[in-house]
Amino acid sequence: MNKYLKTINKISELYTQNADFEKIMYQTLVLLSEETGMQRGMISINRRDLQEIHVEITYGIPTDRNSPIFYRLGEGITGKVVESGRPIAIPTLDQEPLFLDRSGARTKMNRSDLAFICVPIIYGKEVVGALSVDRAAHSANLETEVPFLQTVSNILASRVHLRRIKDENIRLREAIERNPSENIVGNSDVMRELAYLIAQVADSDATVLITGETGTGKGLTASEIHKRSSRKNKPFLKINCGAIPENLIEMELFGHEKGAFTGAIGKKVGKFELANNGTIFLDEIGELPLASQVKLLRVLEDKKTERVGGTQTINVDVRVITATNRHLETEIEAGNFRADLYYRLNVFPIHVPPLRERGADIILLADYFVHRLSNQLKRKVNRIDSSSLDLLLSYHWPGNVRELQNCIERAILMADSGVIYGYLLPAYLQKNDSSFTKRCRDGFKMLVRSYETTLIIDALKDAKGNQTRAAKILGTTKRVVQYKIQQYGIDYRKFSEMNI
Repeated sequence: MNKYLKTINKISELYTQNADFEKIMYQTLVLLSEETGMQRGMISINRRDLQEIHVEITYGIPTDRNSPIFYRLGEGITGKVVESGRPIAIPTLDQEPLFLDRSGARTKMNRSDLAFICVPIIYGKEVVGALSVDRAAHSANLETEVPFLQTVSNILASRVHLRRIKDENIRLREAIERNPSENIVGNSDVMRELAYLIAQVADSDATVLITGETGTGKGLTASEIHKRSSRKNKPFLKINCGAIPENLIEMELFGHEKGAFTGAIGKKVGKFELANNGTIFLDEIGELPLASQVKLLRVLEDKKTERVGGTQTINVDVRVITATNRHLETEIEAGNFRADLYYRLNVFPIHVPPLRERGADIILLADYFVHRLSNQLKRKVNRIDSSSLDLLLSYHWPGNVRELQNCIERAILMADSGVIYGYLLPAYLQKNDSSFTKRCRDGFKMLVRSYETTLIIDALKDAKGNQTRAAKILGTTKRVVQYKIQQYGIDYRKFSEMNI
């Protein structure tokens, strides 16, 4: 036992040095070899943005490889450990089919002589990587060495976490510079976060679930993800699951064979086949019938589909993005949505904020629509006057961005002087707006509301949806926070630990 304590002390001393990540991690593996007899070692990082586990540091493994070593979640022993967050210890490698040996270091070795241990590296409540080693099977004491390596991984955790954040941020900046967004307009905190999430997930094949109220721009978000992905030159097909009758949805998604039903005079290719190598966007996924949910789950898990009335299995390579304005957790409790499908779709959730939470973005969006729509409609409209801006800021926008766009489009068509005045906006925006003083007051209220909403949302994120903790962060009472949440229509549940 003394050698393990001695090794832990030496590794802890390493972390007091002002050395770079690679040097500290490599020296850690060297100490594990010299002090405890472990022969080969790897430190891997769980890259959320790539949905892959990358082997970053190795010891005792050939370094002349032409390509990096990586695993998918659940793939091989390393993938299983990162996915489950639990260690795996194997007394002899020849009895373990999950061991992939991607490095090729054990190709010419007798695997019956080798034991293998892999433990997760956990920071907070998240698995950020894995530490794996192998050693001579005859001298392995797995009951002692597994907890020892878990202690070592705890020491590594903060440095691995920081390295992962650094790598992800570098890739994010490159993605944003490479593909500046034309569809995501706004400078509010919630929109900057949305742009960040899109950049993080776009260039992977991860399944995305987009949530948000009707009219917030879920379809534009899905389109932006596809445009920034490696599939951008392949098909992007959109299907509104709520607009297709229940008895036709399966044929629309999966196709049908000739004679599959009365009136089927020919073969129809389904949307999943048409979207092969591209992206399929299933809008209003909460409307999908239960019977179709079963078939969709199979496509997601097996990458295979069958046409209605057919027996041939068809392989499909399709990235799936879904969207809904419903709370699917509530639909699961009501028996309207399958829990296994929800967890398969909710790999990377993205919430599109309502317009009322975006504050001064309303002005940015209005100007954007004026510029874009005036060109499309061939009308010379240059600006929005101050009275119109007051009206736009004081309205609560239940129809969100879509409603704002429709208002601007109508005003452009009616404008004859190159300026959008307040009287050109719909009458319901002007209701009870009898004076300039009231417009100023309402505009000020809207700005205050926007500021308060931003503060509350930031506090809820830090408190993971806990209203009592959010109140402490804000220096107020839980009752005040609850009142503001209800007043501004903030969904605190989306910030809970299971959704972040």
